[in-house]
Amino acid sequence: MTQMPAALDALKKYFGYDAFRPLQAEIIQAVFDKKDALVLMPTGGGKSICYQIPALVLPGTAVVVSPLISLMKDQVEALRAAGARAAFLNSSLGEADQRAVEDDFFNGALDLLYVSPEKLVSQTFQPLLQKAPVNLFAIDEAHCISSWGHDFRPEYTRMKFLRTAFKNIPIIALTATADRLTRKDIVSQLNLAAPEIFIASFDRPNLSLEVRPGQKRREQIIRFIGKRPNQPGIIYCMSRKGTETLAEKLNEAGIQAGHYHAGLSPEERDRVQEDFINDNLMVVCATVAFGMGIDKSNVRWVIHYNLPKNIESYYQEIGRAGRDGAQADTLLFYSYSDVSLMEDILRQNDSDQLDIKLAKLDRMRQFAEAVGCRRRILLSYFSEESTEDCGNCDICRNPPQTIDGTEIAQKALSAIYRMRQKAGLNMVIDVLRGSGKKEVFEKGYQHIKTYGAGRDIPYLEWQHYLLQLLNYGFIEIAHEEHHNLRLTPASKRVLFEGEQVPLVRFATLKERQAAEKAAAKAAKASPQGVRDELFEKLRQLRKQLAQERGVPPYLIFNDKTLEEMAAVKPMTDADMVRVSGVGERKLYLYGSYFIDAIIEHLGPSSGRGQASTYQVTFDMYQRGLSVGEIAAKRKLNEGTIFSHLAVLFEKGQDINLFDLVSAAEVEQVAQSLRYLQEPYKLKDIFEYLNEAVPYHKIRLALAYQKRKAGTP
Repeated sequence: MTQMPAALDALKKYFGYDAFRPLQAEIIQAVFDKKDALVLMPTGGGKSICYQIPALVLPGTAVVVSPLISLMKDQVEALRAAGARAAFLNSSLGEADQRAVEDDFFNGALDLLYVSPEKLVSQTFQPLLQKAPVNLFAIDEAHCISSWGHDFRPEYTRMKFLRTAFKNIPIIALTATADRLTRKDIVSQLNLAAPEIFIASFDRPNLSLEVRPGQKRREQIIRFIGKRPNQPGIIYCMSRKGTETLAEKLNEAGIQAGHYHAGLSPEERDRVQEDFINDNLMVVCATVAFGMGIDKSNVRWVIHYNLPKNIESYYQEIGRAGRDGAQADTLLFYSYSDVSLMEDILRQNDSDQLDIKLAKLDRMRQFAEAVGCRRRILLSYFSEESTEDCGNCDICRNPPQTIDGTEIAQKALSAIYRMRQKAGLNMVIDVLRGSGKKEVFEKGYQHIKTYGAGRDIPYLEWQHYLLQLLNYGFIEIAHEEHHNLRLTPASKRVLFEGEQVPLVRFATLKERQAAEKAAAKAAKASPQGVRDELFEKLRQLRKQLAQERGVPPYLIFNDKTLEEMAAVKPMTDADMVRVSGVGERKLYLYGSYFIDAIIEHLGPSSGRGQASTYQVTFDMYQRGLSVGEIAAKRKLNEGTIFSHLAVLFEKGQDINLFDLVSAAEVEQVAQSLRYLQEPYKLKDIFEYLNEAVPYHKIRLALAYQKRKAGTP
């Protein structure tokens, strides 16, 4: 019997979604079939769902390997907020808490357990791992296992024992950034057994891509942020000093900004990160480590003050924007001095595989200097073909003039083919131009048919065209084979099937620079539109509820869910649960607050003003109906009715509160307030009382305290 119906039910119940995204269902089915899998999905593409859904459906516990404490904490909080049983084991836990989690793991009382790679391979954890009811191993950030990857971590390589020690338990390795070599290495390092390879589209159409010259960066950044008020964003800088200086300049300009880097104390880093997560700080200037450990879904923009060292890093960092699927902007500043500085850093610090790292930096430079659709270049880098320009990057918005480059492409591809794909870019150009260099003659390349076939095109122009062919996926670089150029399926279509190849003509480079200046001038004159008034009200409500409960705002609802609420304006539970991202538990916990805010915003024109919705509840209560009966008749959940009654009591209505909450529970809540800081958070009270008093009763008890103090 298939388990997919149960998987779909869990998707709606816990996460509020009606359907899986592309490839998610296939990956989940592979886990149900006990197959190993390698999953590549872009940041924000839904990787976590691929192991969280099986974990929630299958008996036992999924063990998730995660590299960062803060990332574990964030994901566990999100899962608990959705109603799942999740925990983590890492050095942040005390001995008693760790023992409690281990007991839950042993007894099968957890759906998911997050552990560090160090914990997983430790001798003390092995006996428990062997005895606990494990249903799945999920290796997150799996690119860390490969020395070809951009974030290699030696401790990851010790996990290869899993395949032999747990023969019948599926292993799923997941990453957002892995090129062809890294993917191959992940499979090898983990000893995956005939794994199914799932490569989702790396396209993030909600991200706009823009590259600007590196002059007057601070002034440009101030204008950029000024057009995006109340939108959280990250600015990545190369150095610690750079983060501090930029944050200082932004604060002087009236923009509240913090800085984050490894030189700060743990307390300072935690404070900045928590302020950013909770929307108390909108701008963070940071080194590249920032953002790796958080799942903050409502980051609306990312700026790179300096050029990243490779496309994998760039892609991962811009991926921290727009994780909720709503529109987000990215901006990269580029200058040749950035390239020189990064080359110096690599030469000083990275003797291991230096030639590969320099080659990847060169690809990053080529991306910044590109004259064609930037999204196509990114997709091509990760071996994904795209024949259509995106319309959402600076090049597409201001397209340069193209020519029919089919003959040029055919000459270049034919040369690579006849050179048996064993030559680098410079050698290919030398052969096309009929060079008399010693190296060309030593290889015998003067005898191939395409020798000198492109002597009418200058060297720099050939370089310009070959880089376009590389960026568009007609050729690729085999870094492991002396950076030789190789053909791809796309290049074979050009050579043998007559596919046309448009190329940007070389002469447009200077024209493009002039056009960029004109576009920047036009952008300065037209400020970006802001979201509507209702969205802003819902955003403020989300922040208020988050503060009361002591959780990040995006764990309540993400920006895309708020955008949909503002668009469709749900005024009943039945309407609200149809909004993407509203699951059963979140509807119960928060639905009434957002429904009431929407009704209040619409006013009398809605036919259901806020006063009327509370009045209907109050009228039914006065007629002697129970909370359950009121909820059933009004087609609302009981949490909504309790919320109405708490507000009505605060406002002085005649409600017998102690029919709804006992005097002992009211006293328990009152006593807890002595030990907690204002503003009081429901989550803090709930946890202080050892989860003995439900949230709705805490809300009623607080209403009693407010009315008693005369502060409705």
